[in-house]
Amino acid sequence: MATVDEVPVGGGVVLAGAAVVLTQPREGEFRAFSTTCTHEGCPVDEVADGEIVCPCHGSRFSIADGSRTDGPATEPLEEYPVSVTGEGGLVVG
Repeated sequence: MATVDEVPVGGGVVLAGAAVVLTQPREGEFRAFSTTCTHEGCPVDEVADGEIVCPCHGSRFSIADGSRTDGPATEPLEEYPVSVTGEGGLVVG
């Protein structure tokens, strides 16, 4: 899926093929969220300035907990469990 080195502290990466956003709000803390925006189901496509961004209608979500920070969405992104393997890989689910 991804490694800890691929997820920047204070940011994240969108893995469109896996429909997952991986974030690292604080060093060593990893979170995983669905890429499906809760407004109208568009896929989020970037992580910028500490937020997960949906290009369709401007909804934005926190990298820390997936909660809505701006836009028309009213619900948070769905969160998935994520763990770190001994080799530094990130496993979602």
